[in-house]
Amino acid sequence: MTKIAKRLKIVLQFHPWFLEVSHQRVPSIDSQFATGPVIHSGDNIVLIAFLKLLARLPLRCFHRAGVVVGWLMYWSWPTYANRLRENLRASAICASEHDYRMLLRENIRESGKAVTEWVKIWFGPDRETNDLVIDCEGWSHVVEAQRRGKGIIFMTPHLGCFEIVAQYIAYRTPLTVLYRPPKKPWIEPLIVAGRSRAQLGLAPTTRKGVQLLLKALRRGEAVGLLPDQAPNSRAGVWTNFFGRPAYTMSLVRKLQQTTGAAVISAFAERLPCGGGFRMEFQPVTTENFDERALNRIVEDLVRGCPAQYMWSYNRHKVPRLATKQSPAPQG
Repeated sequence: MTKIAKRLKIVLQFHPWFLEVSHQRVPSIDSQFATGPVIHSGDNIVLIAFLKLLARLPLRCFHRAGVVVGWLMYWSWPTYANRLRENLRASAICASEHDYRMLLRENIRESGKAVTEWVKIWFGPDRETNDLVIDCEGWSHVVEAQRRGKGIIFMTPHLGCFEIVAQYIAYRTPLTVLYRPPKKPWIEPLIVAGRSRAQLGLAPTTRKGVQLLLKALRRGEAVGLLPDQAPNSRAGVWTNFFGRPAYTMSLVRKLQQTTGAAVISAFAERLPCGGGFRMEFQPVTTENFDERALNRIVEDLVRGCPAQYMWSYNRHKVPRLATKQSPAPQG
């Protein structure tokens, strides 16, 4: 089982949840610029070509394989399984033990689908990826925000298929998304090849990356980031998330206050049997918007689709240099 776990972790290095979540540090405006060199190699070229070929398979094939991967991850990776169970139970979403067990099993399957579907999302043709979105609710809110001309901040939590949200938006309007450069430089060309599109720009989690987000908003364009990401010690505050203290990013609030941009939450629900995705956009009230409001918005989204949230993420960890002070209980 140990060998299986190690191999799965290697596979997950390519998976967007692992790349963006496991060790990401959300920058503050004062963070120092630091990016590593990008290494291009023949092996990467061959691998990218293979992934593009693999992406021709229908989505249902990736989701069927994902169910198997989900259970392998759960049974072979104790840390992952324990955190998933702990966070799901502590959320108090389930009304009974039976509901908890049913939701746990469903989440294991959905998490596996998320691990495999990224190949289709990243390396499939743009039009084919766009056509995977079967239904979209709330795009009119995006159009209305564009008319204001102050830019849009899209908040896409770790819910459903957040990777296709960025692709869908960028197919229609310029978008700059925040991402963490991987620790292993040879992986970065895969990220760039998979995520880059004609209107989709990448901003690293550095001071330069934050400047790119600010410039995009000041041009009236859109930016995207993960609001439920645990930030570094200079970019967050303590506030409750599902009743427990969670170090919460302040970057959304600072960007909005600096630019006056509209804030819109977005997520893509994974439909059964490889049937595609249902996209949903909801405007966020910016008056009195703060980190507490941010967490409440994410909580509401998760309650609407709890089986597809990434409960295995260590959302309640204490960053190394963060203050240990926890917030008072919130009603």
